[in-house]
Amino acid sequence: MLVHFVTDEPTKIPAIRAMLEPRYHVVPQLLGGGVTQISSNGALMVDADLRKKVRVEQIRLVLLELSCIPEKLFIVRNHARSMVAQAYALGATAVVSRPREIIFKLAQIEVAEKAARTDFAITSREIADGAATFSSMFSAVRCVKPINLSDAERATSEIINSIAQSGLSAWLDHVRRYHEGTFQHCLLVAGVAVGFAMDIGFASLDVRRLGIAATLHDIGKARIPLSILDKPGRLDPAEEEIMRRHPVIGYELLKDISGVSPEILDGVRHHHEYLDGSGYPDALMAPEISDLVRLLTISDIFAALIESRPYSAAISRQDAYKILCGMDGKLERSLVKAFRNVALVA
Repeated sequence: MLVHFVTDEPTKIPAIRAMLEPRYHVVPQLLGGGVTQISSNGALMVDADLRKKVRVEQIRLVLLELSCIPEKLFIVRNHARSMVAQAYALGATAVVSRPREIIFKLAQIEVAEKAARTDFAITSREIADGAATFSSMFSAVRCVKPINLSDAERATSEIINSIAQSGLSAWLDHVRRYHEGTFQHCLLVAGVAVGFAMDIGFASLDVRRLGIAATLHDIGKARIPLSILDKPGRLDPAEEEIMRRHPVIGYELLKDISGVSPEILDGVRHHHEYLDGSGYPDALMAPEISDLVRLLTISDIFAALIESRPYSAAISRQDAYKILCGMDGKLERSLVKAFRNVALVA
């Protein structure tokens, strides 16, 4: 597999070659120079000082030249928060720090490329476009700029079309191989919610409404500190309290945007509510929780359980569904039963 390695220091090239070759073919490029080889396959890996404005502008030019490559890995040592934020603002699909993370991510991409050539009709471009949309929306929020609702609508339409054409399993497998962290979760939830709505016979307008709510459901996380959002381990109580603010933050970000319906706002604010009143942020009880929210909550929990992470194994779809079944009283039993085909077959 081809790895385009873009760096600001020539001394970094021998080290990356020693790590990756001969398994991967490394094509190095110094910032400020020309592109030596362009391919739509493989991955783009960037290792540069993102604190320097001139480097950021040079990287933007490289990304334009190599826009055909969907996978964009940025190396940020020690996961420095400001540089991680800058990486995602530039369009990173993953941020890695240690050699183990780099090897793990490239292996995921390699497997996904092989699968795409044989088993799946779904294109990596659709997933890359979805990830780019989430990156754009999160970047806008972090930079205190308005969210472009049309981006969310376009990404949702692509997800709907992909799942209608190739099925939910293909979508889930590709997303888990190509992406990680918050963007992976957003792509998974949107796919699961759309697949759920299609499976139980929703009208196309309702599929789209639930899909957009799923696409936007975690937008409030753009205002959560990266040290909490990207923490690899369990959050402590204080961090958990901060994380629990994201539904209200998302609601506040979207409530004054023209075209965002009350149903979508309801989904964004209440996707962590439970029927027994134990959820947040408003501790709603069953009669107060809409059908859209009930479906979105099931999709959100299921997607979180099957996520793929470098530091922990994903739960199987079968085990994830068993956990949903064990949440009787919190989730609507009839919907969990209806979700069985989505969880285990679709």
